[in-house]
Amino acid sequence: MKKELIISHEAAQSKIALLEDGRLFELHEQEDKSDFVVGDLFIGRVKKLAPNLNAAFVSIGYEKDAFLHYQDLGPQFLTYKKFLQDTISKKQQNSSLKNFEVQKEIEKNGNIEKVIAKDDSVILQITKEPISTKGPRISTQISLTGRFLVLIPFDKSVSISKKIGNAEERERLRTLIESIKPEGFGVIIRTVAEGKKVAELHNDMNQLIQKWENTFKNLQKNKVPSKVLSEQDKASSILRDNFNADFVSIICDDEQMVDEMRNYIEVIAPERKNIVQFYDKPIPLMEYYNVEKQLKQSFGKHVNIPSSKGAYLVIEHTEALHVVDVNSGNNISSGNAAKNEHALSVNKMAATEIARQLRLRDMGGIIVIDFIDMINAEHRRELFEHLKEEMSRDKARHKSLPPSKFGLIQMTRQRTRPENQIETKEETPNIDGEILAPIVVVERMEEVIRNTIQIEKGKIFLHVHPFVEAYLTKSLMSIQVKWFLKYKKWVTIIPRDSFKYLEYKLINSKKEELQSYSN
Repeated sequence: MKKELIISHEAAQSKIALLEDGRLFELHEQEDKSDFVVGDLFIGRVKKLAPNLNAAFVSIGYEKDAFLHYQDLGPQFLTYKKFLQDTISKKQQNSSLKNFEVQKEIEKNGNIEKVIAKDDSVILQITKEPISTKGPRISTQISLTGRFLVLIPFDKSVSISKKIGNAEERERLRTLIESIKPEGFGVIIRTVAEGKKVAELHNDMNQLIQKWENTFKNLQKNKVPSKVLSEQDKASSILRDNFNADFVSIICDDEQMVDEMRNYIEVIAPERKNIVQFYDKPIPLMEYYNVEKQLKQSFGKHVNIPSSKGAYLVIEHTEALHVVDVNSGNNISSGNAAKNEHALSVNKMAATEIARQLRLRDMGGIIVIDFIDMINAEHRRELFEHLKEEMSRDKARHKSLPPSKFGLIQMTRQRTRPENQIETKEETPNIDGEILAPIVVVERMEEVIRNTIQIEKGKIFLHVHPFVEAYLTKSLMSIQVKWFLKYKKWVTIIPRDSFKYLEYKLINSKKEELQSYSN
């Protein structure tokens, strides 16, 4: 499988698209100044307790207080609490945990009022970003994630991913990590560590220890509430969790980000740093790699199933859950045996697309799927196994149940950030009964171009809807050619799938917006 990472930076925001064999599977948007990202560490102050919920609300600087449940405190909460107090008071002079006195573990099903009080300071980690009206979800059980390892303070154990099945390899990894891990820390060995050399694992461990040292320094000098450690940007996080031999290219249109990613890959895979490429063409990066078109096709209530000859999905989001209905459309067969085989075939194609949709939209919570009815029990089992196989590439935690008596498959999927929403419908241009005549819009474009040519000496690019692009460029004596003959300057016209019908933007060679209009 060929993987490509497309990263577009525009207007203080990064869009990150993960393509697998040219198809869009994941989309992430991240603001440059996003202060509350999963994995970030904070010092927070307890604002109030909620005994009825066995939880507390903690101020971390967000408009809504973060939610801390008793089960998210972790068994070593009292140790973390003492470490923070000693660090702030300068009693703890360094980041080493070698001689730090570990406190008694808290009860597994205890009462939050017995271990935490109002105005207490706590060190915490974001586990779920703010969603809708809810503040962040947090935990006081800290973990620092690297490429191969996860470092856990105040833990002694070495755990190995269950996906590493080879007993000899498990023993090799355990022996190796126990020999290099610092005292006072526990380690989780990730699946990607399988077969890795000592030097790679040791380097990853050193980077995690450096993270902890930076955290300690910030704990000493930062006020409450404040951030003490930032998670990597989304692009680097994707590389950390997904980077493997399947990646053939990483393309970005921001030079600084390109340098940062090259430096990161040079650390984890120096022989492959050249796969990171800088994109500097006039056509927007997402448009050039067909991402904008795929977004329009993949979002919305109705989604066509590729290669199914008419079958489609209906995806709806209710307050409690997501519902996915599989429809065969005009894709039908005659004969009972043929119908049964046909239903299985369509359902398997639907399962493949559903697995993609869950990743692309980052749908979480409860999901109920209504597949086409199948009488054959063996077919139902085959479909369920196929769905599980397709979902195996999903990094988010999920669990699926076998088809119910009604033929429904129920599943849950971890939700750590707001669901992706891409609007695929547009308001009708003549909602009030009148619209600006298209010819007038074209005249305004020409007027803007004429005025711009007088002051802009470099190249000019006109971004428009594909229909408008066709109108301006088709035929030997097109409007585009007429502009050239009239003003002695060529205007490059670029179709944009994401634009409304009458929307346009005039861009210079430095990718600066000169003029724009939207209906």
